[in-house]
Amino acid sequence: MNDSAGFYTMKGYSLQENAQMTNAMEDYLEMIARLSAVCRQVRVNDLARMLHVKASSVSKMVQQLAQGGYLHAEKYGEILLTDKGSQIGEYLLYRHDVLQRFLCRINHSDNELEQVEKIEHFLDKRTIKNLELLLQQL
Repeated sequence: MNDSAGFYTMKGYSLQENAQMTNAMEDYLEMIARLSAVCRQVRVNDLARMLHVKASSVSKMVQQLAQGGYLHAEKYGEILLTDKGSQIGEYLLYRHDVLQRFLCRINHSDNELEQVEKIEHFLDKRTIKNLELLLQQL
């Protein structure tokens, strides 16, 4: 077996991608986008409740996302997506929807939330687009 065949640990693949967003950042941004679509205001307590985490964890992540230019947040105030955050949030919702529909279809179920949440970070845009095309053909 060739030692340079491209095998890495999950961390190794992540480091190679040099991703600016972690999986956790994606989860938070996806939920902010989801809540923003149905509510006028998104707050730390809303995110904590929806993601089943502590408000202090949300506050830290909101700070990181704000520093990355994904959102604006006032201390003890409203959380608003920036244009950059909206674009990425829209893709994250799309990715989630495609995977949900695909897994429900192949598993003959109505809800595959847990499985989608576990795998959505590991598929690239090309794969998601191809899954959507496959769904259209089924």
